[in-house]
Amino acid sequence: MRKADVSAVVGGDQAAAADAGVKAMIPIGRPFLDYVLSALADAGFERVCLVIGPEHKSIRDHYDRVRPSRLSIEYAVQQEPLGTANAVLAAEPFANGDPFVVLNSDNYYPVEALALLRRTEAPAIVGFARSALIESGNVDPGKAERFGALEISDDGFLQSIIPRRGVHSGHSPGDAWASMNCWLFDSRIFDACRAVPLSARGEFELPKAVELAIDTMGMQFRVIRMTEPVLDLSTRADIAEVQARLAGVVVTL
Repeated sequence: MRKADVSAVVGGDQAAAADAGVKAMIPIGRPFLDYVLSALADAGFERVCLVIGPEHKSIRDHYDRVRPSRLSIEYAVQQEPLGTANAVLAAEPFANGDPFVVLNSDNYYPVEALALLRRTEAPAIVGFARSALIESGNVDPGKAERFGALEISDDGFLQSIIPRRGVHSGHSPGDAWASMNCWLFDSRIFDACRAVPLSARGEFELPKAVELAIDTMGMQFRVIRMTEPVLDLSTRADIAEVQARLAGVVVTL
């Protein structure tokens, strides 16, 4: 998000938030994260933990001012940006042994997907049809491959996440089910997050921790297939279309 993009017209508060790299707080009328949290409340969730860095005081200040009534918001601090598995570990005290959902703060997920995840027995993941991300969402066809494809067993469980087009069909011929980091975990994932080695990028990565949990801990992740799109706010070029797509969405925290 910090990278300049000559094709994206971004100014004012949006540019300032993009420069800071805090994607969740980019104003789309109001901070993008408000839309994500409102969807969680619509899906029946009541407690949320925001994993933030030590420098993210603006996030705390915003929700101290807003004072949500449908959600209680707590915080976990990831002291260093050591990857998504490390971020999950920061929230271990919040989970307190109970099942919990993990999702990105720069994706707007359909309420139906979140509600299905809440009603499913842990562990599970929502797999989104790549064709829906492209045709109904805001994912550019040339960039769709950046989302890992889910390799799914015949009985509907996750086998691995592969960084190329999946081999299992979605709702159209040749489709693939993509991971958009929409997970339901139980407490066993924390041991996997502690055990996962550093990746080539120098991070402790959640998909690798999941594969470790599958291969060595006997965890079985049910795949919930979803043909509704996700709105992705990864780059400055995404801002205008995400804002247009969210126009008219009522946010109630």
